[in-house]
Amino acid sequence: MGKERVLAMTDGVVAIIITIMVLELKAPHGAGFEALRELWPVFFAYALSFIYVAIYWNNHHHFFHLVRRVDGLVMWANFHLLFWLSLIPFTTAWLGEHEFAAVPTAVYGVSLLMPAIAWKLMQAAIIRVPGNGSLKTALGSDLKGKISPVLYLGGVALSFVAPWASLLCYLTVAGLWVIPDRRIERMAAHE
Repeated sequence: MGKERVLAMTDGVVAIIITIMVLELKAPHGAGFEALRELWPVFFAYALSFIYVAIYWNNHHHFFHLVRRVDGLVMWANFHLLFWLSLIPFTTAWLGEHEFAAVPTAVYGVSLLMPAIAWKLMQAAIIRVPGNGSLKTALGSDLKGKISPVLYLGGVALSFVAPWASLLCYLTVAGLWVIPDRRIERMAAHE
């Protein structure tokens, strides 16, 4: 089967996720800068989550340049990824509205960890389909893919001690992935 419907569905769901997140942003009750400053946790949570959703969409786009065929398992693996991404607006709102309290910060970390796991499962499902072998070559040892879950788990654990340290873990992972995977870009250029 072709990959076009998987890509179209992913594009649509990601657009809805971003729309839901931005609709959660409420205007300040006051008209001064103080009222705006009070909303910084909400805006920070939104901005971080927007970056994460953008990272997944961007890497999905690059990743699927090397995918030649999909099957039923790949489609379900993609839906699995989309399920976890669709929970990010909920955890984002909770994180921002409770100013990075321990439990919302931990749950937010789990909501970032689960798409990472789903991504790895989707990769495995894609690689097993005949004709997608170049993807396995491009991924190599996938160091970023191995480090990210460890940082998420560290962030979840730290949220009960120092939520700001959790946020640093989450920001670090975003920093690792904000630039699309160069391995994929190099391989796609030769395809």
